[in-house]
Amino acid sequence: PFFILAGNLMQNGGISERLINFADSLVGHISGGLAMTTIVTSMFFAAMSGSGSATTAAVGSILIPAMIAKGYHGGFAAATQSVAGSLGVIIPPSITMILYGVTAQQSIGDLFLAGVFPGLLIGFSLLLLTYVIAKKRGYTGNKRASLREVLTSFRKAFLSLLMPLIVLGGIYSGVFTPTEAAIAAVVYAFILGFVIYREIKLKDLVKIFRNAAEVSAIILITIGAAGLYGFVINKLNIPLAIGNFFTSISDSPYVFLFIVTLLMLFVGMFVEDGAAVLIFTPILFPTAMALGVDPIHFGVIMIACVAVGMFTPPVGVNLFVASMVSKISITRIAPKVVPFVIVIFIDILIIAYFPALSTWLPSVIGQ
Repeated sequence: PFFILAGNLMQNGGISERLINFADSLVGHISGGLAMTTIVTSMFFAAMSGSGSATTAAVGSILIPAMIAKGYHGGFAAATQSVAGSLGVIIPPSITMILYGVTAQQSIGDLFLAGVFPGLLIGFSLLLLTYVIAKKRGYTGNKRASLREVLTSFRKAFLSLLMPLIVLGGIYSGVFTPTEAAIAAVVYAFILGFVIYREIKLKDLVKIFRNAAEVSAIILITIGAAGLYGFVINKLNIPLAIGNFFTSISDSPYVFLFIVTLLMLFVGMFVEDGAAVLIFTPILFPTAMALGVDPIHFGVIMIACVAVGMFTPPVGVNLFVASMVSKISITRIAPKVVPFVIVIFIDILIIAYFPALSTWLPSVIGQ
């Protein structure tokens, strides 16, 4: 709940505008510069909010209209933002990672660390794809920012960029637990938005707290139901039956991971990311452990898969958020996400079959 509240405070506290200006000074001059700015800003914002929908709303409300004004196809502009917003559940801190950690009884800190390189891999893959599409469609960049302009935008965004360092650094240095880190994020986001940037007014706090309470309630009710669900399926020996099914096909962990990837990509199209993790972790996790798959690595694969569901119809929440902020219909946005889905599917296979991408950092820094 505190990470959700922190995300709401950041969304309303003027942080997104400063991150956008800094990202634009870095990549705005390249072909497709505004689309790249959308992706880079979403990577920054993802490292603060932990939420894909919050990232899409905060960044998209500014950059989707800017891309359209620059001559970008409206569907492509909204699709780029909905895809980039999904980085919010992969790049730490991530609310979905917390849900997996609670369900699978794994270290939240290790999961956060495990998401760093996969998140960067997907982010840079999106930048490359965006550049190729922009070149093909003639989407030009802005005027190259001078070094002074880059430094100025960095200085204005500096306090915002400290957020992930405070949250993640505090966890890994042992200063506070993930829960305490979330509280620190709330306090820091409030100070930034209310005291320093002065974008948040006292009257805004009621709406911010109410929204955070509503989202938290939905997630907590889902967790409660998932706990009962996990108890029932274990009593019915469903995980054992699923495990026997997979091992009857093959006892290779590589085949298992490929099937799980396809399954979770399909599930993500119809089930919200947090709910998908809560429902399918108790079913698939025992088989993964029996086949010798690292539990942290397995979590990253599941989370990356359900992240794709955030921008694929019919239930992709980011599509609806992008459609809402851009006033562009889902039918215009959905076809434009297809190239992104293909690229991220390749990324997920790389993540699945090169476990060191997920496990190396936790093994070096993890607790």
